[in-house]
Amino acid sequence: MGKATRESYGMALVELGKDNEKVVVLDADLSKSTKTCDFKNMFKDRFFNAGIAEQNLMGMAAGFANVGNIPFASTFAVFATGRAFEVIRNSICYPKMNVKIAATHAGITVGEDGGSHQSVEDIALMSALPNMTVIVPADHREAMQATKAAANFEGPVYLRFGRCNTEDIFDDNYKFEIGKGVTLRDGNDVAIIATGMMVQKAIEASDKLKEEGINARVINISTIKPIDRELIIKAAKETKGIVTAEEHSIIGGLGATVSQVVTSSEPTKVKSIGIKDTFGESGTPDELMKKYGLTSDEIIKAVKEIL
Repeated sequence: MGKATRESYGMALVELGKDNEKVVVLDADLSKSTKTCDFKNMFKDRFFNAGIAEQNLMGMAAGFANVGNIPFASTFAVFATGRAFEVIRNSICYPKMNVKIAATHAGITVGEDGGSHQSVEDIALMSALPNMTVIVPADHREAMQATKAAANFEGPVYLRFGRCNTEDIFDDNYKFEIGKGVTLRDGNDVAIIATGMMVQKAIEASDKLKEEGINARVINISTIKPIDRELIIKAAKETKGIVTAEEHSIIGGLGATVSQVVTSSEPTKVKSIGIKDTFGESGTPDELMKKYGLTSDEIIKAVKEIL
């Protein structure tokens, strides 16, 4: 078992802090949970606790960016995108400030904290904002590289990290690139396009389907915006249909974006695995993933419906 992507984020911040004095980190009194505490311990003069005040957190980050710093603003995804939305819109995205919003504890795998803390709409909210780049890493290595890539990218970035451990998907040869998807399994029967926690489920589904003689292509889309249109259109042309999988609402997330791409360029069947327009509830991550249909079995079922 690999690391949780929030831990990878914390590790990447420390490396960035050593390499670039312009990197500053802000948190909303959650540094132990968001893993910014390691940066705080090493670079006390570049760490700022805004307290439980997410609007202030984002406003401060915009101010740091305005004087040439590279601020990473961290809190739980539900508070980062919900409570501070208008400040992100008007103080960060509208003037195109170089702010990196690194939100942890996204999705229903937050678990026992329940529906109030499980952000299932954050990708939709951030994707709707002009000038915002939206990234959802799938494993430890991708999260490390995505954090570093965000620091080198000019403009607002939303990074989505999880609470739970993820399986290792990529090896040390992997090279993350903003806006580029990656084909992890080849196959021309159907394409499974997944993001974040669901990439591992997509791989599991593809392996099980292969045993039944069904060759499912698996594509990891870690940049939701701007999305890799070329890779998606290629999959639509070369397969009989697409199944999308995300730990997020099927409204406004990966599935909706993939559907927009194919309907405008290469119409095909698209079935979306995700949260079906509902809030989460309290439970273990495994229990919740099963209850809300975020499993390899549900992906397999959708693949067979297309075929």
